[in-house]
Amino acid sequence: MTTIGFVRHGVTAWNKEGRAQGNTDVPLDEEGIQMAERVAERIETEEWDVIYTSPLLRAKKTAEIIGEKQPTIDFYVDKRLGEIGGGIVEGTTEAERLAKWGAAWREMELGYETDEAIKSRGLSFIEDVKQAHAGKRILVVSHGGFIGRLIKTLIPHGEFAKGLKNTSLTVVELQDDENLCHLFNCTKHLG
Repeated sequence: MTTIGFVRHGVTAWNKEGRAQGNTDVPLDEEGIQMAERVAERIETEEWDVIYTSPLLRAKKTAEIIGEKQPTIDFYVDKRLGEIGGGIVEGTTEAERLAKWGAAWREMELGYETDEAIKSRGLSFIEDVKQAHAGKRILVVSHGGFIGRLIKTLIPHGEFAKGLKNTSLTVVELQDDENLCHLFNCTKHLG
């Protein structure tokens, strides 16, 4: 069986401001770097075989910090792990969206990446990882929206709270018949 450890990136200034990030390349802020260091310390004592990361700065920097504590494992960047495309909503706060498009902005066509596109790239990544690293333990550093959708696709009958916390760890065991979530949205490393 192949095990995936999903890690959401550390916090950014835009997270704190409530701005939609999507594919906008926002870096970690100082607190985000500290959060990444703490999850790296937690993961350092665990056995992982490879790290994959989104190419976006906030995820890649988180993965690099984790990788510094695990220098002997392979490190890959995969664009399929990027955050969900937010269209013209990217960079805006909830208040700005309400002022610009009104209360029904979520139902409007604002250039979001489709659910089918998100699922397609996520499952493509999972299938490639299962083939390349069968039976291994894989760390995947990515984004809250993307990880949440992928977990829901991998475990459709699971009941998961919305909103993954920054640097949370979620562990999924990929099986032939039914995938299992052994840990969800855990941030014990943040105290």
